[in-house]
Amino acid sequence: MKTSALTREKLLEQRRELMASLKYASFIQRAVLPNQRYMENMLNDFFVLHKPRDIVSGDFYYCARKEEYLVVAAGDCTGHGVPGALMSIMGISFLNEILSSRGPITSSRILNLLRERVMRALHQRGHELENKDAMDMALCIFNPKTKELQYSGANNPLYHIRNKVLTEIKADKMPVGINAIEENSFTNHTMQLKTGDIVYIFSDGYPDQFGGPDDKKFKYGPYKELLIEISNQSMEDQQKKLDQVITAWKGDAPQVDDMLIFGIKFV
Repeated sequence: MKTSALTREKLLEQRRELMASLKYASFIQRAVLPNQRYMENMLNDFFVLHKPRDIVSGDFYYCARKEEYLVVAAGDCTGHGVPGALMSIMGISFLNEILSSRGPITSSRILNLLRERVMRALHQRGHELENKDAMDMALCIFNPKTKELQYSGANNPLYHIRNKVLTEIKADKMPVGINAIEENSFTNHTMQLKTGDIVYIFSDGYPDQFGGPDDKKFKYGPYKELLIEISNQSMEDQQKKLDQVITAWKGDAPQVDDMLIFGIKFV
């Protein structure tokens, strides 16, 4: 009994140390993410719903200014927890590095350069047994003068809502990282925004969450309907509603992945 009690106490102490390390890692990750005040100074109106599955997250959001352009992104790294968090910090660091260099400011170019850096950092050359880690991403560049929005996506689409009509801009079916077939250039989509338009970029964690009476995925159809339904509400109320809906849907079921929804009114 004495040995058993000592073993149990040792395991509890190890758990406490692990939790303390994870909480400190979460503090570091939050310090790398753009804070609320910084984003308020750049964006007209927005919300971020960010719900890590564990204490740290493989999903991340990004916001920066490059000359007169605004650059925003929602990334979803391979895995979650500590490995995903390390990938997310690497992704943010690479985006900062790319935007600090010279060159054309296009969404496809930024994703292409980010992919090059991720593959180089992870030593990805297409060999069968090498690391296949990558990230999915939706990246936008907004020009406040012309009201033009560029979008490029690595597996993650963009939803645009105007007057309760949702338009989906599909992503390229390849990640930011090694691809199973070939690394082609990402597509550069452009659209003209009007006052009141809302752009949503996100990870797959929200629609993929299990729950409800039959323990099934929330799915993209109901997710789109929910966004349309709440699109005339304030951005703060939208964030609250999305959180309430997925919390009720999940119930007592475990959260299966990190969740991220970044809603933005650029105009």
